[in-house]
Amino acid sequence: MEHIRDILASAIIFTDVDECIASLSGVENQKVFMILSGAVGQNRIPQIQECPHLISIYVLCGNQSSHQEWTKVVPKVKGVYTQIEPICDALRIDHEICDRAMIPISFNRIDPLFMYTKLLKEALLDIEDDDAKCIKEFVEYCRLEGDSSEKTLEKIEKEYCNHSPIWWYTGPYFIYSMLNCGLRRMDVDIILKMVFFIRHLHNHRSYSQITHSPM
Repeated sequence: MEHIRDILASAIIFTDVDECIASLSGVENQKVFMILSGAVGQNRIPQIQECPHLISIYVLCGNQSSHQEWTKVVPKVKGVYTQIEPICDALRIDHEICDRAMIPISFNRIDPLFMYTKLLKEALLDIEDDDAKCIKEFVEYCRLEGDSSEKTLEKIEKEYCNHSPIWWYTGPYFIYSMLNCGLRRMDVDIILKMVFFIRHLHNHRSYSQITHSPM
């Protein structure tokens, strides 16, 4: 579960299939990636795949060959796996593709995130605040939300200043998904808690452009 929370902004475990399907039916303005056991998937997939917000299904089982046939006819099933690690690898790729596809703004191959930070500059980038305080508040916010792994939160709290913003943004952590989710949905709470990171990311990119400019 910790690996999943490093990829997605939110991760929920269901032990009751009906409760899971009911939750899917109530999803709005979000994209869902689901990991199912082979037995559950085979029996309930007709109901599950009807959810319009469900992007991908990953089947986790003990016998891969026994589920290969029925999964071939379900477009949303991305694969059958016997271990969680390859699911995480596939999920990370699919989530990034989905995230980028959902942000329509792009210009001359510039990452959409930077386009958003440019648009938000007047409101956010000029805000000056205590970085240590902001990092602490961000970590506490994530703890209260309960969707992030404690190991990752401790790493951010202790090592944030040891790495560049790009390192955190492109690394195997929830920073990328959380930030893009907040910007895409214009979630004020997330954006305000991540103002320090948006500012650092913007400044890092600006500095990189200057230092790499031809003489």
